[in-house]
Amino acid sequence: MIGAGIGGLAAALPLAHAGLDVTVVDAAARPGGKMRQVDGVDAGPTVLTLRTVFDALFEGVGERLDDHVTLHRQAVLARHWWPDGSSVDLHADPALNAEAIETFAGHRARRQFEAFCARTETLFAAFRAPMMEAAEPDVAAMTRMVLAHPTLLRAMAPGRTMAGLLRASFEDPRLRQLFGRYATYVGGSPHRAPALLSLVWRAEAAGVWVPEGGMHALARAITGLIEARGAQFRMHSMVTRILTDSDGVSGVALRDGSVLPARTVIFNGDPRALALGKLGDAMRPAAPRAARAARSMSAHVWAFRARTTGLDLAHHNVFFCADAQADFRALEAGRLPADTTLYLCAEDRGHPTPPAHEERFEIILNAPPLTQRQPDDKEHATCHQRTFPTLARFGLTFDRLPGKAALTTPGGFETLFPGSAGSLYGQSPHGTFAALSRPRARTPVPGLYLAGGGCHPGAGVPMAALSGRHAAEAILTDRTSTSPSRRTAMRGGMSMRSRIAAPARSPSSGS
Repeated sequence: MIGAGIGGLAAALPLAHAGLDVTVVDAAARPGGKMRQVDGVDAGPTVLTLRTVFDALFEGVGERLDDHVTLHRQAVLARHWWPDGSSVDLHADPALNAEAIETFAGHRARRQFEAFCARTETLFAAFRAPMMEAAEPDVAAMTRMVLAHPTLLRAMAPGRTMAGLLRASFEDPRLRQLFGRYATYVGGSPHRAPALLSLVWRAEAAGVWVPEGGMHALARAITGLIEARGAQFRMHSMVTRILTDSDGVSGVALRDGSVLPARTVIFNGDPRALALGKLGDAMRPAAPRAARAARSMSAHVWAFRARTTGLDLAHHNVFFCADAQADFRALEAGRLPADTTLYLCAEDRGHPTPPAHEERFEIILNAPPLTQRQPDDKEHATCHQRTFPTLARFGLTFDRLPGKAALTTPGGFETLFPGSAGSLYGQSPHGTFAALSRPRARTPVPGLYLAGGGCHPGAGVPMAALSGRHAAEAILTDRTSTSPSRRTAMRGGMSMRSRIAAPARSPSSGS
């Protein structure tokens, strides 16, 4: 396994449980990939959604998620603030949501919100199984389903962008801005992402959980189960090349000069790294389109500790800019917006016990990927000015402000995840067929499989975990169907159980 991100962990667990000889290799100090921490503060994903994906992962190996991770379901999904002083909470309870929207924007807005929720529920229910949970989405079957259900076709709003759908759905521009932000959950702009992506709201509305100990606690729990089933983790180890012979993959070479023989390798990193030849020229055919595909957004991410005054924060907080179109126009042009929307996670909120005086915070500013903009030596100062004076204007202040070490830039993400161009979500979600263009678990290189947010079904913790499930299922299916002579060859130079190498962060250790 190359990379110990959530996609790799979700693949390694069922494979180790099935009795395969699994080795996970990663250049980082700890498993988790983008579910990482900076000085004990989560600096990646901040909440768990679609928890049924993880319930199934644990149940598949005879365990219960709740026995290994303490999860706190959030009554408030997110708290939203605007420069004009208005604010609104979204709730886990649909009835409270409708009341909150009515108080915020009036009775017509409530009816528009309820219609929007019905639309996104239709989309989510229709596409969850055949698209998100299917290892190989059946385009023909989905087309027949859509054509047979005119209501579904109208809900999809084919040819319309997410922003176009929201203009038709809400009269209040603040609500368009609020629900447009869900495009950024997969690294896109609502002005270019297809209307179908409005279903992302439904995924969050289905429930938000905060793990005790942060999202990294989930990675630690899965890691423990993998190790209990005999798998090995080799951290602080960078893979420099995936080796091949006439039969396909033959192993991986590490930076320290050692070689791990393996006839099956899962690459849990950005497929673009393979397409660029960062793990050897023989890997370029594994995901050839990834080198040319447009990239999703990157980000500037603050992770720090401080005491705060001025606002009553929830766990999820969004501080909107005054001009949403200008914000996204700048990002799409490869510039850092002068006035941008800020996401703030108050990591110690949302727990049964009140936070300590000093809290942990993560703040995210969207940014273009390195394919559109190269960082400069003023990056820290620019982000500092975009972040903390803006929050102060909203009324939120900190007793001390973080330094350079607390900020991860797009260049920093490229260093952590080579070949990604700093993009946090893989390929761009823009375009009608973007969701169908991602690489699948199986590749043209015999013995090489893919997992992580850069491949199907896409970015985000649940989606990356599903990609790991798809990779594991593909391997187990292929092993069963492989000829006896091929199985004998696969065991050559290995233990009686076929080794699955999971190297990491050269181009690895992804979502």
